[in-house]
Amino acid sequence: MKIYDFGKESGQNIISYKSSGADYTKIVKHNKQIQIGCIYIGQEGIVGLHKAPVNQLMLVVSGQGWVSGEEGIRYKIMPGQAAFWQRGECHESGSHTGMTVIVIESEDLEPTMKEIDWDKSVANEKQPF
Repeated sequence: MKIYDFGKESGQNIISYKSSGADYTKIVKHNKQIQIGCIYIGQEGIVGLHKAPVNQLMLVVSGQGWVSGEEGIRYKIMPGQAAFWQRGECHESGSHTGMTVIVIESEDLEPTMKEIDWDKSVANEKQPF
């Protein structure tokens, strides 16, 4: 599993089209069929442990929660961050307080965001997320 940052600070200022106060962050490149969906994870909700049928990118848009990959360690994840799992990778996600995420699934996903250092994202089990 990899964790990425797609927050405002990761973007580039848009200067075209007489734009101002707007930033753009590239999220993913793909060349094949793609599916995009939204998951609402409720308070104390969980998307149970399963293998990714294709590459999956989960972008947190509101709330906060946790994600885990093959190693089974839960990592805190917040708005502006994304988790990426490769096809066949076991993973799960959940939240103590609720979280809304956009999920992008495709055989040929290639995240283009800045990868986050794992050590800075490790979940603290004592904090509600």
